Amino acid sequence: MKRLFALLILLGAVCLGTSAWAQEAAVTEPVVSEAAVAVAVETAPAAEPSEVTPPDTGNTAWMLTSTMLVILMTIPGLALFYGGLARSKNMLSVLMHVFVIFCLTTFLWCVYGYSLAFSGTGDVVGDLGKIFLWSITIDHLNGTMPEYVWVAFQSTFAAITTALIVGAFAERIKFSAVVIFAVLWFTFSYVPMAHIVWGGGFLAAEYAMDFAGGTVVHINAGIAGLVGAYLLGKRLGFGREAFTPHSLTLTMVGASLLWVGWFGFNAGSAGAANGTAGLAFVNTILATAAAVLSWIATEAVVKGKPSMLGAASGAVAGLVAVTPAAGFIGPVGAIVLGLLAGIICLWGVSGLKKLLGADDAFDVFGVHGVGGILGAILTGVLASPDLGGLGNTLLDDPKSMTIAGQLVTQVKSVGVTILWSGIVAFIAYKIADFTVGLRVSEEQEREGLDITSHGEKAYHY
Repeated sequence: MKRLFALLILLGAVCLGTSAWAQEAAVTEPVVSEAAVAVAVETAPAAEPSEVTPPDTGNTAWMLTSTMLVILMTIPGLALFYGGLARSKNMLSVLMHVFVIFCLTTFLWCVYGYSLAFSGTGDVVGDLGKIFLWSITIDHLNGTMPEYVWVAFQSTFAAITTALIVGAFAERIKFSAVVIFAVLWFTFSYVPMAHIVWGGGFLAAEYAMDFAGGTVVHINAGIAGLVGAYLLGKRLGFGREAFTPHSLTLTMVGASLLWVGWFGFNAGSAGAANGTAGLAFVNTILATAAAVLSWIATEAVVKGKPSMLGAASGAVAGLVAVTPAAGFIGPVGAIVLGLLAGIICLWGVSGLKKLLGADDAFDVFGVHGVGGILGAILTGVLASPDLGGLGNTLLDDPKSMTIAGQLVTQVKSVGVTILWSGIVAFIAYKIADFTVGLRVSEEQEREGLDITSHGEKAYHY
């Protein structure tokens, strides 16, 4: 536990301290442009309702499609990816966690999450002006799409972010504790971070670049997963038994569905069927492919053989790393980012994991936390027009972005996310532990959560 607090405090303090120390390096006081915000609509507050201008049907169709793709990457994509990594006696419990979290968070998103994230002008959260979506009608627009479409699209981001955490504490947590934690963490970590970065909060005001969720999604979930792995403790037999994935076939299928769904995640974050969406689409292909190749190449050198698990993990690492950068960097930048992600995230699930000593069951922090930090910081470098990027498209003059100045903001956003998610996650786990208890009994854990928590088996031989 001491190592956990030391890690979170160190990471957050280093990021925030570095950004504060380097603040004077930011030579330009950026001025936001309405046209630029329209291009990067995922970082902008919800547009004022319009009852005059009709929606753009092409953009609307693309955003509806993107929404369905992100649902696909969550259920069944993420569920099968995690389920295959579990032991067969815990397969259904993992599927249940992902499936129920998706339902729970999309419901809460429409009740109050969307209003707090994308309305109002607060630095940390918005207001309740759109609670239950009561003030929205079919004629209200967000940019060029119906606001209902934007609500649905963003609900899927909230759902998959919360569901990602499941992989860290799998195979030993009570189902009731999962539900309590999900409600609390979604409410007090995901919603505020979405507002802070995308909804007009204080990092949005500083023009932090996060195209589709390096901070809001991946670092946020990765830190929460690491805290959970520490608080729940190691699985019985950890370090003495081989916790072999029961179906790498399902894991590969899940990884493939994640990759397909990620096109909606990244390209959909352009908010329109335009050139930015096309760039994000291409970058999502290139970074992912490069990460797979670098992961298995490094694995072959270090371990002697490339593995299917390594290829699937490399794909997710590349997807994670390119997420904050997808619409800001050029294709060569995406390749560089993917190559680095494959190598660094492999270290994250091996050397770093051993150093931390936490039983992060499915490497949520090693892939999503490490990959998210890498992508978020390097976005401030690779987006530079001098390196083939578009610059910071939130600025009136995107090419006025300086690498030094943008790095200050990127590092600060990483530090804020680490501290915010870590603190909220710790409190949420403790509340769940106090109310229902976090961990199942040793007997239940040995028998498997499928039977003891849900009265079912994934397989009958």
